Amino acid sequence: MMGYGGGYGGGYGNMMGGTGYGGWLVLLFGALIVAGIVLLVIWAVRASSGGAHHGGPTPSSGIAHDEAVALARKRLATGEITKDQYDEIMSALGGPR
Repeated sequence: MMGYGGGYGGGYGNMMGGTGYGGWLVLLFGALIVAGIVLLVIWAVRASSGGAHHGGPTPSSGIAHDEAVALARKRLATGEITKDQYDEIMSALGGPR
């Protein structure tokens, strides 16, 4: 005689067997949750940094632009950069050459 859950075939003793779709769905759902949390953290970090510039740091305010121009002029005057490098910096800043 076959008892509860024993023998051949399904029954309650075979809950983890079967087609296996339940296990895959749980893993897929868990992976989607983890990916969502990671994307949320990345978005929060970028949003808290004050809006990342995609083309590199470019001074947008007049004061920052003036400071960058003054620094480039100082570096040219002290010989840290060449005239060509200075011209590249000025064209990147959009300032006078």
